[in-house]
Amino acid sequence: MTRLIVEGTKSSPRIDFDPNSGLLEICGESYPENCQRFYGPVLQWLQQYLKGVASRQVVLNMEILYFNSSTSKTFMDLFDALDAEAAAGRNVEVNWRYQAENEMAQECGEEFMQDIRALRFNLVPLSGRGDR
Repeated sequence: MTRLIVEGTKSSPRIDFDPNSGLLEICGESYPENCQRFYGPVLQWLQQYLKGVASRQVVLNMEILYFNSSTSKTFMDLFDALDAEAAAGRNVEVNWRYQAENEMAQECGEEFMQDIRALRFNLVPLSGRGDR
C-alpha cells in the first residue's frame, strides 16, 4: 500500500498517512468547499489500510487549528472507524494536539472523546514553543 500525502491549503489540512509505520497525521485548517470530496479518498485509504494490517498499531496525530461542521462530521466518521478497530482488539491511539491557550480546540477534543468507547484518545496541549 502506498503512502497517502495530501498537501495542505488555506482551507484543507495536510494529510500524511504512512502505512509502513502506522502513523497517520492530519494538520492545519479544515473547511474545504466539498468535505466529502476532500475526505472521501482519505477515508477509503484508511479502510483499505485497516483491512490489510490486522495487527499493526495505529496512531493518529491531529493538530487542527480550525474546522467547520462538515469536517466535524467527517472526523466523527474517522474516529468511529478507528474506535471499531480498537473494540476489535487493535491498538489504536488518537492524539488531539491543540495550542494550550485555544480553549475551543480543547473543548472540541473533549467532545470527540466523549463519543469514543475503545480507542485511546489523548488531549495533548502544546505550549506554542516548538512542541511538535
